Amino acid sequence: MRNDATLQSTSGKDPANPPEAKSEVAVAEHDTLKYHLLGPSLTKAGQDAVDQQKVSEIIYNASKGSKFFNNEEHKDKNLTQKIEKILARKRHLENIDLTSDLRRADEYIAELELSRDLSQTVVHVDCDAFYAAVEELDHPALKHVPMAVGKGVLTTCNYHARKYGCRSGMAGFVAMKLCPQLICLPLNFEKYTKKAQEVREVLAQYDPRFQSASMDEAYLNITQYCTEHEMNPDEAVSQLRAQVFERAKITVSAGVAANARIAKIASNRNKPNGQFRVASDRATILAFMRDLPTRKVNGVGRVFERELDAIGIKTCGDIYAQRAFISKLFGEKAFHFLMQVHLGLGHTSVRPAEEYERKSVGTESTFRDMSGKEELRAKLRWIAEELEKDLARTQHKGRTLVLKIKLHTYEVLTRQVVPPKAVSTADDLYTYALLMFQKLEREIPGMKLRLMGLRCTHLASTKKEDVDFFGLKRPPTNTTSGNPQKRRRGSDADGQEWEVWPEDEFEAAAREEREEEFHHLERLSQEHEQKIIDQSGTRSQHKASEEADRRLRREQQTDIPAYPKKEYRGTATLPAATPTKNTDEAANEEVWHCPVCGRPQVARDRDFNHHVDFCLSKATIRDAVENGEDAGEEMEKSASVVVTAERSSVVVGGAGASKGRGKGKARGKRKGEGKEEERRKKLFFG
Repeated sequence: MRNDATLQSTSGKDPANPPEAKSEVAVAEHDTLKYHLLGPSLTKAGQDAVDQQKVSEIIYNASKGSKFFNNEEHKDKNLTQKIEKILARKRHLENIDLTSDLRRADEYIAELELSRDLSQTVVHVDCDAFYAAVEELDHPALKHVPMAVGKGVLTTCNYHARKYGCRSGMAGFVAMKLCPQLICLPLNFEKYTKKAQEVREVLAQYDPRFQSASMDEAYLNITQYCTEHEMNPDEAVSQLRAQVFERAKITVSAGVAANARIAKIASNRNKPNGQFRVASDRATILAFMRDLPTRKVNGVGRVFERELDAIGIKTCGDIYAQRAFISKLFGEKAFHFLMQVHLGLGHTSVRPAEEYERKSVGTESTFRDMSGKEELRAKLRWIAEELEKDLARTQHKGRTLVLKIKLHTYEVLTRQVVPPKAVSTADDLYTYALLMFQKLEREIPGMKLRLMGLRCTHLASTKKEDVDFFGLKRPPTNTTSGNPQKRRRGSDADGQEWEVWPEDEFEAAAREEREEEFHHLERLSQEHEQKIIDQSGTRSQHKASEEADRRLRREQQTDIPAYPKKEYRGTATLPAATPTKNTDEAANEEVWHCPVCGRPQVARDRDFNHHVDFCLSKATIRDAVENGEDAGEEMEKSASVVVTAERSSVVVGGAGASKGRGKGKARGKRKGEGKEEERRKKLFFG
């Protein structure tokens, strides 16, 4: 008879780690990845009756083996490891006294309760399957069959298609596996924009200061309208929806509540062509939020949902029981955000999107793997031309230009430059972007890209109103101080107060997650198309589809207030960041304000003194008055150009070059006052 040791040696199995245990771990990782692959639009209306497990299996098998799949698998493993650290931290916290944290949480909740405003009526209006509905007006037969808009990645599906599990943000070939009879139409933004304007004309009758959240959704405050017309909110919203249908021949759904957060959630309750109202009393609001899954809240994406679920927060009602742990595990911003979610608090004021201070203007393009030198430069030039159009449309120039690239390995790198003057033309944008791009080519020989983008930050308005003597935008006077996590108040152009809530950063982060997913799905569709092309031995052109998708991304951001990209859950348990320095780090760079013109300057003694000397020059001021020149641009000609690049340092156009990575700063020497063009193009990398 053999003993246990003999059994182990002959079978190769470890009794302490049976294969069943390993199999369970593999299955768990397998399941989390499948859920992750369902995408950020899982909560879209029309999905409640869909067998999501079946959908996830199809997506899993359709994408398995692709670069997209490998990248998603890597992200899922990283998230699993992060959650393990969160749980270990929570186990530690459970063994220590958190009385003070519990008391602080209760005090904050009491403070929030005092700020609860139930006097306003906010409406969130959302067009039903907007792009699909517009197409169905031209093709009535499509109303009765599954159809979608978008080729490589679906942008909208009608409700017949949603019954099969199809939804926006899904790769087209995956959707075809779910619904083989699906009809996909190309995008037509001219048509959608015209129809959106018809809807907005109706909305303006109820609230002239309505806020467009995107092309097909908006927020309104109808408190004044209901008072003036002696109507209750339900009647007013029902009338609004009827008018939209009469004017635009498409249906809209609406949510009515005391604040914008609840109104947005409510608008999804009775889709399509319905409305839902949450009564404006505390007990009803708390009951509404109690059983609401956290994923239904705008600002909670797939990643945050899994993290919350791991510590026992599945619904908004579960937040209260974990209130002592939240700030320790996720940071102060998450604590403030989740406490407001638990209480059902949110914006009560509504403002036009253009009144939000824009932080940046940018455009980017996703494409098949590209490595040709001339091909990449042509793509960079095209992006510069597109950014010029966007800057002209938004009436801005950029003091900082950021270049973003994504390698074929999905690694994202950014570089930035501060030109000697604010830039907005395609020629200037391309000139400075090319210098950064050439540096990246030296750092990464033979690099292969799948995404390229340009973005202008530290914007200067080109509007003529509200400018000072130098033609520069006056600094805002409604600055706030104190704890940035708490709700703040400022003033709009009419002197009315408006609110800033920490939810803005979470919503911006969720939007970034959706955009990133869109890019990756584009790539997955491109890989699938390329595979078919390689198998058949033929090659087709896809430029029109790519252009339409790029226009979609720009259009989706047109009316959305631009918030800065930030880490939105604190740093308590977040993993180390990628060593790439991004735009927001530059936005937080220290600046000194000129005592003469009030304009922010890079915090360096020599450059700041040069700038102040220029401002004090009477001759220059006199010339500016006589010639009507833009002194703001003239002032910046004396400033140095700084390029942030974390991986290496080199002088371009200078006397020499510092080769290698991370060797500090190298500075070029000026070669004469008369060589303005050479001085203008001189760049310092640091």
